[in-house]
Amino acid sequence: MTTHKAHCLILPYPYQGHINPMLQFSKRLQSKHVEITIATTKYLLKNVKELTTSVSIEAISDGYDDGGRDQAGSFVAYVTRFKEVGSDTLSQLIQKLANSECPVNCIVYDPFLSWVVEVARKFGLVSAAFFTQNCAVDNIYYHVHKGVIKLPPTQNDEKILIPGFSCPIEASDVPNYVMKIEGPKILEVMVNQFSNLDKVDWVLINSFYELEKEIIDWMSKLYPIKTIGPTIPSMYLDKRPHDDKEYGLSIFKPMTNECLNWLNHQPISSVLYVSFGSFAIVEAEQMEELAWGLKNSNNNFLWVVRSTEESKLPKNFLEELTIEKGLVVSWCPQLQVLEHESIGCFLTHCGWNSTLEAISLGVPMVAMPQWTDQPTNAKFVKDVWEMGVRAKQDEKGIVRREAIEECIKLVMEEEKGKLIRENANKWKELARNVVDEGGSSDKNIEEFVSKLVTIS
Repeated sequence: MTTHKAHCLILPYPYQGHINPMLQFSKRLQSKHVEITIATTKYLLKNVKELTTSVSIEAISDGYDDGGRDQAGSFVAYVTRFKEVGSDTLSQLIQKLANSECPVNCIVYDPFLSWVVEVARKFGLVSAAFFTQNCAVDNIYYHVHKGVIKLPPTQNDEKILIPGFSCPIEASDVPNYVMKIEGPKILEVMVNQFSNLDKVDWVLINSFYELEKEIIDWMSKLYPIKTIGPTIPSMYLDKRPHDDKEYGLSIFKPMTNECLNWLNHQPISSVLYVSFGSFAIVEAEQMEELAWGLKNSNNNFLWVVRSTEESKLPKNFLEELTIEKGLVVSWCPQLQVLEHESIGCFLTHCGWNSTLEAISLGVPMVAMPQWTDQPTNAKFVKDVWEMGVRAKQDEKGIVRREAIEECIKLVMEEEKGKLIRENANKWKELARNVVDEGGSSDKNIEEFVSKLVTIS
C-alpha cells in the first residue's frame, strides 16, 4: 500500500445552485490536502461574473458552448447532448491530468449527470455521487425510481406514506413538476439519479445527520451514504479553513455595497429579506401579490428581483417605494445579508441552498415554495425543524397578499415567532458543530479523505 496525495475531479451540473455546494466541499477537501480540479462547461465559464477561488478549474463541453441550456431549446435535448459530448471531453480531461504530477484517482459528480459513473469505471477511478438536495428529497426520488410512489400523486387529498419518514405527508409536500412545460422530462432526470447508484463507492449528501436522522439511517441501509454538509463558506460556521467567506463563483453581480449600507441603517431584527434564488421564475400575478403582501406587512424589506423578473413588478411599485421602507436589488451577497443583525426573517422559495444557509445562520423562514424539491423543504422547515411557517396557495396556485402578510406578522411580531427563533438558534448551533473538528460531517469528510489517499 502506498499513501500519497489524492486528486479529486469534481463535476457539478452547470447551474449556480449545483456548483456552489460542490465548490464548497472542494475547499474542505483542499484544506485536508486533497488536490482538486473542478470541471465545468465552457459556456458557464464564459458567463461567470465573479470567480475568486483557489481551486483549479478546467473546461469541458456540453455540446452548447455558445448558449448553454438555452441554446439546446429543451432540458431533454440539453442533457442528451451533454451525455454524448461530455463523456468525450471529460475523458480527454482525465487523460490530460493523467500526465500531471498527481493523476486523478476519484470523480465526484452530480447525479443529474449519471453517465459520469461509466466514464469513471472506464478509467478505473473510484466515484462519489454528490447530491446537492437533502436526504428527504433524495428518498422520495428513490421511491419514485422504484415505482413505490407516483408523482404527481393521483389524489391530492390522500396522505402519502414514505418508508423512512416518521409521519405521512400531504400531496402538497412532494416535489412538484405539474404545470411546467418540461415537468415530466425533468422528473425523469431526477429519478434517473438512482439508475446506476449501486456502482458508486460513496454517496455524499449536502445535509447533516442531526437534521435528518431517521431518513439517513433508512437510506444508509441501501447506499454508502455520508452527510458532509452544510456546504457553506466556513467563516459562517467553524472558521476552518480561514478566510473562506464567499463561494467564489457567481453568475450574477451582487450589489454588495448598496445592500450592506442600507442594512446598516436598519434596527436589529427588523428587516424581512426576500429572495427566490438564481433560477425560480415567478408569475406576474404572484409577483403582484407578493409586492402588496410585503408593503401591507409594514415591515422594512430587502427584496432580490433579478433583472429578468423586474418587468413583472406592479406599475409604479419601485417609484413609490421609499428608501426607508424597502430596497429592491437585482442580486445580493446572500450570506452576508442573512448574517446581518438587522435581518429578522427570510421569505424564501425554499431552494435547498437557501434553506441550508438560513438553518446555518439561524434565520427564521416564511416558505413560499414554487416547484421541484421546494415543497418538501418547506414541509420540513415548518413541521420538522419548526423554524418557519409556510404561506398557503389558493386553488389557482397563487399565494395571496393576505396570506403573505399574515405569515410575516406571525414570525416577526407574534408569540409563536419567539419559539421559531429559538428553534432557529438551536439548528444554527448544530450546523456549526457538525462541520467543526469531531462533528458528524467532519468525521465523514475525514473518513472519505483517508480512504482516498490510501490507494493500493
